[in-house]
Amino acid sequence: MDGSLPVTVPAETVQRQSTTPLWMDFGPSTGGSGFLHELSHELPDYLDRSVHAAVAKATGGVSPLSIAGSFLDWGAHFWFSPGKQMHIAFKGWDKLRRLTSYSFRLAGDLENEPCIEPLVQDRRFRAESWKSFPFNLIHQQFLLTQQFWHNVFTGVPGVQPKHEALADFTARQFLDTVAPSNFFFTNPEVLERTIEERGANLARGAAYFVDDMLRRYSGRPPAGHEAYKVGRDLAATPGKVVFRNRLIELIQYTPTTSEVKAPPVLILPAWIMKYYILDLSETNSLVRYLVDAGHTVFIVSWRNPTAEDRDLSFEDYLDLGAFAAVDAVKVAVPDEQVHLVGYCLGGTSAAIAAATMARDGNDAIRSLTMLAAQVDFSQAGELALFISDSQLAFLEDLMWDQGYLAAEQMAGAFQVLRSNDLIWSRSLRSYWLGERRPPNDLMVWNADGTRMPYRMHSEYLRKLYLNNDLAHGRFEVHGRPVSIGDINVPVFAVGTTRDHVAPWKSVYKLHLLSDTDLTFVLTDGGHNGGIISEPGHPGRSFKSAFTASDAAYRSPEQWLEEAKDHPGSWWPKWEAWLSSFTDRTEPARTPHLIDVPANELAACVDAPGTYVFQK
Repeated sequence: MDGSLPVTVPAETVQRQSTTPLWMDFGPSTGGSGFLHELSHELPDYLDRSVHAAVAKATGGVSPLSIAGSFLDWGAHFWFSPGKQMHIAFKGWDKLRRLTSYSFRLAGDLENEPCIEPLVQDRRFRAESWKSFPFNLIHQQFLLTQQFWHNVFTGVPGVQPKHEALADFTARQFLDTVAPSNFFFTNPEVLERTIEERGANLARGAAYFVDDMLRRYSGRPPAGHEAYKVGRDLAATPGKVVFRNRLIELIQYTPTTSEVKAPPVLILPAWIMKYYILDLSETNSLVRYLVDAGHTVFIVSWRNPTAEDRDLSFEDYLDLGAFAAVDAVKVAVPDEQVHLVGYCLGGTSAAIAAATMARDGNDAIRSLTMLAAQVDFSQAGELALFISDSQLAFLEDLMWDQGYLAAEQMAGAFQVLRSNDLIWSRSLRSYWLGERRPPNDLMVWNADGTRMPYRMHSEYLRKLYLNNDLAHGRFEVHGRPVSIGDINVPVFAVGTTRDHVAPWKSVYKLHLLSDTDLTFVLTDGGHNGGIISEPGHPGRSFKSAFTASDAAYRSPEQWLEEAKDHPGSWWPKWEAWLSSFTDRTEPARTPHLIDVPANELAACVDAPGTYVFQK
């Protein structure tokens, strides 16, 4: 692969060659293409796209029509469901009765159990001060109201499940904005802190708010992030950039053992993130862990695309990313296959690459590891609520206008999915309580995002999320469909219990599509924290089970019952699994320039390279 790409010139930029003045070129009858004729075809599309892009910028990329359509579907069916209306009336009366009874018991100073408990993941009302009057009554009333509206928006006969889920999600987001924990006079923790500090917490909070706004609008990183420097504190494992093309830098890490295990490891991170999520600080770097265990490790660092890269396709990301990296590693470590590892969307890409190579008779892959990665997107969690034809029309036109999806626009969508933790709780702690906790390495990485090219991101969302082409055998690479069932190497897959991006039951669907030996691990934690789960990390545990290629299918619930429990990190189990394919060791290789025509480097560059610093 030489890394060259066909240049696609947008139609609107093509110069007209007619010598007839545009104002006189009325149509085909003049012998030319016709200015007005052309205008009548291009202007309506341009107007639609411009309006959609302007609205999407104001809404953070969310389609208001998609949300409105969900509420219309719910409202129409609710209107014609008198039984559901009666049920809701009874529910409302019951909740009012429970709250009234709770109030009378409070007034009588009687022993009083709460009439409703928060959900397990809701930490807003855990402080002891919420148990004192009137705050116990206030938060109980809020929780009952929240439960009531969930009853209203769910279980209406005839409503499309996706519309029901989106309407319920939107209502929940609105209620979260008016939660009593968000306001000064209804939050006992804030009132106690204010009395205790005589308002100093509010003064600090106001200063923090002004500083955060100034940083946001000036493009500076959040407060405290200056303490971490990429290449010194993060992404500091020694190595060299040994290959580069217009889309990736390939880093080979310097071995720390005299002998290395034969099959090298190639890691594909997601292109929506900087690669050093897997090479954070020295104590929690997955890369360093593998190197110290005697593996030859390579990792892909993605370029941060700009508007000039708007026409890069998903296939370009395979050709210039996964395929180019595998080819380069095969040259760097001759006569060896490759352990291919993918994280998040990088795992989806790794699965597609492995399936493509198996289809084409390419045996370069020795094993496949997928970390919090999906190949079937039919149950992709709450993120899928925002993937519809209406939503994509607005999002695609936003990217058409910019040439890319900005990192902060994408980060906003993820924050909404966990608004209690990532928006309201942080605002409460910083601006009301006046607390500013120093960031950790994971938080610093999370603020260092990348952009998504217009064409590639549109293809990814439509083909994978919306149409689920990969799971149904419709996803094509180089003009031919690929099938996950063609993967003929052992697979190690990891899901996490609290993953809001790739729910573990969605990751588990790999069992339905693959036809090979599969080791599945379910670990504690979220999408990032569960993967960055180094040995010694407090409170970590995992379940695991092996499924042979000829074994009968087990449901996720059955797997959960039968899987073995293990304390601690899953990393040692995975490293032992990788090492099980090693039949020999060889002298460690110092990273060196990979001599292939597509390599744009004249000499090796020290890790972490240059692409990781692109803003």
